[in-house]
Amino acid sequence: MYSDRSLATLLRALQSCSDEQDVSRLLGSATTLLTLLSNALNVTLLTSQLLSAPSIWQRPDGLRTPIRILSIFSSAAIQSVRQDESPAAPSNLSTRSTLSREEWATAVIKGADNRSPRWRHLCALAGLLVGFEGRGERNISHSLRKTLEIAAVTAVNLALHEGEASNNLAANSVTLTLGYVFDLLSVGEKMRLSHDMLLPVLVQAPFFSREGLHNGYFLSTIDADVTQSTKMKFDWSAKSSTYIQFQHLATSPLVASLGPVSRLIAFSAENVQNVDLLLALVKDLSAFTRSLCVQWRQNKLSEIDVTEEATYLSEQTLRTTLPLLWRILKSTMFAVVIVLRSLLGRVLGDASIPADGAPFIAIQTLQILRYLYFVSSRLGANTFSQYTFVYLTAIDIVSQYPVQTEAFLQDIRPTSAGSISQHPLDRCQDLYFLNTAEHFTVVLPPELNERLLLGAATPYLGLGSDPRLLEIFEAAHSVVLAVLSAPHNSELIARHIHLYVDTLFAVFPQNLSPRQFRMAVKTLIRITSPPSVISDNQPLLPSTLLEIVRFRLETASPMLLQPQTTSDAGPEAADRSLLSEQSVLVLTLIDALPFLAVDQLQDWLPITAEALNSIQDANQVQKCRQRLWDVISKGDMDVDRSALCVTWWGTQGGRGMVLFGRPQQEQVPLMSGGLQETSKL
Repeated sequence: MYSDRSLATLLRALQSCSDEQDVSRLLGSATTLLTLLSNALNVTLLTSQLLSAPSIWQRPDGLRTPIRILSIFSSAAIQSVRQDESPAAPSNLSTRSTLSREEWATAVIKGADNRSPRWRHLCALAGLLVGFEGRGERNISHSLRKTLEIAAVTAVNLALHEGEASNNLAANSVTLTLGYVFDLLSVGEKMRLSHDMLLPVLVQAPFFSREGLHNGYFLSTIDADVTQSTKMKFDWSAKSSTYIQFQHLATSPLVASLGPVSRLIAFSAENVQNVDLLLALVKDLSAFTRSLCVQWRQNKLSEIDVTEEATYLSEQTLRTTLPLLWRILKSTMFAVVIVLRSLLGRVLGDASIPADGAPFIAIQTLQILRYLYFVSSRLGANTFSQYTFVYLTAIDIVSQYPVQTEAFLQDIRPTSAGSISQHPLDRCQDLYFLNTAEHFTVVLPPELNERLLLGAATPYLGLGSDPRLLEIFEAAHSVVLAVLSAPHNSELIARHIHLYVDTLFAVFPQNLSPRQFRMAVKTLIRITSPPSVISDNQPLLPSTLLEIVRFRLETASPMLLQPQTTSDAGPEAADRSLLSEQSVLVLTLIDALPFLAVDQLQDWLPITAEALNSIQDANQVQKCRQRLWDVISKGDMDVDRSALCVTWWGTQGGRGMVLFGRPQQEQVPLMSGGLQETSKL
């Protein structure tokens, strides 16, 4: 009787308009009452009223209202399970429902009737699924779970077909609620969703709606609250209105659920029937990320390089406000990449995509990654396997279309060609251009390689001493090596190799890491040795390069080099980077041996052994000996070179020269067959 009186009171209150505080109190009462009602018809009635009551839905509080409804049914389902697992004493039986779990759930399902729109039905059905099955436990029968899954998917499809998703709240609610229960649906029910109608709704909600990321407009609002606190420090206060907005944004339902929602979008993209929707999807993502990049440029924080933040930003900004900003941007980047992964997977495996669709989607994907590069370059996206897959797959697809490749690179080329970009965001995009263009050197014609790639890389080649330009400095060297290594660029080698060699030795070891220096010299030796075209005209060029290395060895420092670049960062590279300038130069000679012509190899084996023993540090000598042995004995050489090395090591004194150095003997006149004084004969 008590629950019946409470139900009557609650139903009367639900029919009248109330303020938000009263609504919260009513919803709390509804949660308790749902678990107490013993009449299935009353459970159905209360469910129907919760999904249609004017006091709740006449002035909804955005997505928080559907979430509250979902939470009511989820909490009631959890409480129902707990009651069954721990029976109450006989004196307490009057305070709990006598309905079985199956009867109670069926009564709730019947409450999702025609008095409320279909999208609200999903809130109740999803609440039951989350409450009963969301903890990884089987709390209901297979038939009831199947009924809930079918009802949830039917509610989504009907909402879409009846046009309810044209309402922003309905579309956002369907996206969010379906994201909560998507992993609980069977594969068959997931496939039954109307993906062609669902996909546009799913993309709009998290990326463009006011409840989501709102097209990235939140980034430009920061500028108003970034103030100059001291002569060199800028501050974004934790008490500012924009930071409070960011806190609300980070905890908003759609942004907090970007992970599940992005997986839902990815699944829908894999299963749409209309391939035009895939083109629309990549256009939408491109528009969103471009807007995000533009909005980032419009605030003062974008003008501070990441290496200078400790100098120009206040302690509060570094510790409190800025981490929240990058946390939101990181989640955004991951969500976009997850969608792109499924999109490119569809491109690779779907023959129904038109011929011009694949390069368009791949180019748009690379554009999207470029717009997001101010986020990914900061967070180290190379460690994110899905990002790497998307990036390299898009490059592989685009490289099959030379015309589109050239147009794409022309489109993203540095804005200040032949000079260094001043704005950090421009330098970041220059870095993306160099890292991406490196993969297309074989596809591009020589004149474009020279004009576009070498032209963009040249200004950065000698600037590794500037911490702000460290990554782009290394990328520029990689681009030059990639251009010179392309088989059809033999004419470029003759024009640019001498200038590059001068630059290479000028920046080592102060600005260039040992790893990159060794790789650069080895690459130059490889591309100038037979059977390269340039070796016909300049056969002594490899020996000349090695002679420059050997000459540099005479004045090299024996002091250990400290890690200076991102290439040597990290614990795995710590031991490798602890080399002296002397040992790096010797290792460079050793690395080049497998690429020398046989006649030149015969000359350089003893020279390398002699250079090895000129190192002063015994530990460094041992490292170089081990590297030389690995090169000679572990398959780096071909058959002819290996045979020469075996002969040199065994019968021409190579072993003794490597282990003990060249024997120092006093040169005195001796007759033929004469014995020295130290001879034991």
